[in-house]
Amino acid sequence: MGPMFQRGQRTADKVLVAVLLIAVCGWFLLMGLDAGASTRAAMPLPLRLVGVAAMLMCLYVVFLTMRTNTFAAPVVRVQTERQQRVIDSGPYAVVRHPMYVGAILYFLDVPLLLGAWLGLAVAPLVIALIAVRIVLEEATLRAGLPGYADYTQRVRWRLLPGVW
Repeated sequence: MGPMFQRGQRTADKVLVAVLLIAVCGWFLLMGLDAGASTRAAMPLPLRLVGVAAMLMCLYVVFLTMRTNTFAAPVVRVQTERQQRVIDSGPYAVVRHPMYVGAILYFLDVPLLLGAWLGLAVAPLVIALIAVRIVLEEATLRAGLPGYADYTQRVRWRLLPGVW
């Protein structure tokens, strides 16, 4: 996978990754404070069980993604040194960004597991940052990865079929 900041990575992606890292650290801190506060209403057991199911789905989606795409990396850049090509099998045959699907599930299930209402309330902010990154990533891939534009015509949905 490599480090979060690499040579050849666009400045916009470096800035967005830094903002995402700060947001995620703040999100974890907020959840720790929220889950430990005795004045908050407890997370109902059925919601915690939804969190468990979502975590299992998250792990499975990430596993399938990593197994299918050996080019998956934390940075947005075309890996010309590895002869990167478009991956359109496995979960990539359904949505263009299955790893982000797993990440979004993670940001929704962890607050449920921890019983942190504030973490659940802040999760949409982190998810919005992921959506911005997807748009930037797609611009990079369209510009530099042969066949990516055709792939976007075959697999229309970025994250959720029928939605986006």
